[in-house]
Amino acid sequence: MSDEATPGAPSMDDERWTPGMPVLDRQAVAPAQRDVQGRPLVPSRVPEAKPTPLQPWFIYLSIVGLVCGTIAITALNLGATIEDASVRLPVLLGGLMLVLVTVDAALRIWRSAFAWLPVDRGRGLFRFV
Repeated sequence: MSDEATPGAPSMDDERWTPGMPVLDRQAVAPAQRDVQGRPLVPSRVPEAKPTPLQPWFIYLSIVGLVCGTIAITALNLGATIEDASVRLPVLLGGLMLVLVTVDAALRIWRSAFAWLPVDRGRGLFRFV
């Protein structure tokens, strides 16, 4: 405590000061930089700067791949051969959807790794793996 006036805090010549009350030096409270265990605080997510090209259709493409795989496996279980069109077409279409979804996910992970490097280097390097 001191008798010097601090910006924002009442001093003895301030009308807000009441006799008998101490004059406090007030400082802005810094945000907590550590959690309860003493570890540094790290955000749980980093915002995505630019969405991937297939992001709006990611779920729909995955559903098409799932349905195509189900059709092909069911046809094989019912006795169709691999040369039949009822197996080949769903496998080709589902395979194409799987490749598109995988490339889009890989691009998202790649961008995520670079976004995490300045925030938490360990998490960024882990995403490269």
